[in-house]
Amino acid sequence: MTTQYRDVRVEDGTSMRVFVARPARASKHPGVIVLQEAFGVNAHIRDVAERFAREGYLAVAPELFHRTAPGFESGYGDFSIVKPHMDAMTVPAMSADLRAAHHWLMGEGDVGPGRSTAVGFCMGGRAAFLANLILPLAGSVSFYGGSIAKWGLLERAPELHAPQLFFWGGLDKDIPTEQHRAIDDTLKAVGKPFVTVEFSDAQHGFHCDQRSDYNPDAAAETWALTLAFLERRVGERNA
Repeated sequence: MTTQYRDVRVEDGTSMRVFVARPARASKHPGVIVLQEAFGVNAHIRDVAERFAREGYLAVAPELFHRTAPGFESGYGDFSIVKPHMDAMTVPAMSADLRAAHHWLMGEGDVGPGRSTAVGFCMGGRAAFLANLILPLAGSVSFYGGSIAKWGLLERAPELHAPQLFFWGGLDKDIPTEQHRAIDDTLKAVGKPFVTVEFSDAQHGFHCDQRSDYNPDAAAETWALTLAFLERRVGERNA
């Protein structure tokens, strides 16, 4: 596996740094856009990208706060540090960033048609749902992605390109159960394929081993389910 940072151009004229993790073997691979929490493309997100690379995926993690704080990353202690950058993010800006990351995967990354996916966490979970709306993905995974309806994305559910997998924590105080029930009801109503998994004893951020809410059992199970879900949609991987 090799890692590097690359700069990509975004359609609004900005430049965005992305973290790239490549599998060891030099061959064509499926691609995955790894979408950050509010804390930037930090050590945890880079670790997730590297884990995907070890599984045979070409992983790219775009820095979604590049307009307000290029290179931003933080720990998990003080949310007030990240809130201004979250508040500045808009659907058009995030959409442009997702298209730029996908364009890089399909171009320089040489990911074939029908073999690109997205996986996101928290804010990135919402971004993964948006990616499935605007990109020709094979599959998308959202870990505790709140505010999907608040951002006006749920009403666009008929636009989903691929099956969507959702993970939720039953003890998540940030995302009440009513939010993901509304998503389930809407996707059922419009006939879009999806899977919803709730871990009754998990809190928000349960997949991240750097957070106090880390739940190792839920993290291990969601990782296995994610790999199985994506592999069925991108075909054979070359690790």
